[in-house]
This record gives sequence, structure tokens and C-alpha cells, in this order.
Amino acid sequence: MLSIHLHQLTIFAHHGIYEEEKVLGNEFELNLTIQYHPAKTPVKHLKETIDYVSVYELVKKRMAIPTALLETVITEIARQILDEFSLAETVSISIRKKYPPISRIDGSVGVSFVMNRHEM
Repeated sequence: MLSIHLHQLTIFAHHGIYEEEKVLGNEFELNLTIQYHPAKTPVKHLKETIDYVSVYELVKKRMAIPTALLETVITEIARQILDEFSLAETVSISIRKKYPPISRIDGSVGVSFVMNRHEM
């Protein structure tokens, strides 16, 4: 099994259930792993793997759509990756809201999700 990783992607977006989140936005950190079995090894050409630049563009585009729940965002990103990249077998993704609107919190909040192609 081979894995493609995108780590610590910081994207500014307007996700959240509170009006101020929708207006002010927040910074989100994403970590993403896509696993697949290459048809042959060693992998020598981009067409034999999953292009992480294309994955990043997909993530960036979805993150630009304001959404109330991170659970919605994360499950839709996982499904889109499996739909658009036929080699992808498993997607693991986490999203962290860096500055949650919670009084006196010293930390962040987030969600994570794993989806396998056979679960679609």
C-alpha cells in the first residue's frame, strides 16, 4: 500500500454555526492521507499515482464553501476524493479549527474521518 500525504494545510474559511464565524471566518488546519495499491512498482510517472496538487485544489475549492458543520465538510471531501481519484482506496482526513469561538478555551477543536472505497 502506498500513501499520499498532505500535512498541515492552513486554509482560511467561513465554517461554523455561529453568525460571527460566518462573517469573520477562521483558520483551519487539514491533514490528509490517501492510500492505494500502485499497479506496479516503482512508481515512475504521475499517471501511476495520485497527484497531490489536484487533491489540494479539490480541498481548497470545497473549503471555500461556507458550511455549518465540519462533519459535513470532512465527509464531502473524502467522498469527492474517492469519486475523482479511481486509484484511491482509503481516505483519512482531519480538520482542526484553530480558534474556536469558545470562551476561555486554550486549544483547538476538530473532527476526523476515515472512508474506504467499499463503504461508499
